[in-house]
Amino acid sequence: MAKKSSTEKNKRRIGLVKRYAAKRVKLKEVANNMQLAPEDRFAARLKLAELPRNSSPTRIRKRCELTGRSRGNYRKLKMCRIKLRELASYGLIPGMVKSSW
Repeated sequence: MAKKSSTEKNKRRIGLVKRYAAKRVKLKEVANNMQLAPEDRFAARLKLAELPRNSSPTRIRKRCELTGRSRGNYRKLKMCRIKLRELASYGLIPGMVKSSW
């Protein structure tokens, strides 16, 4: 199990990303629009830099939904490799069978 503080911090980051997503998209459109004046684009970049760092989607860490483990995660299942194998061995994941040869 991961530390509770790590998982809570990640949840806070997810909330910040959702809250600032629209504002971030608007500022990025202005900053990347080559038809606008350079002063306007620079001002948009400054406003973008003033947003909280944790509101950037790249700061979110993929974590296991069951354990909070940050490494060895399958994106599609939102689960770490250890729990995936455990649940597959018990037959709790439909269509997944433990292979042997």
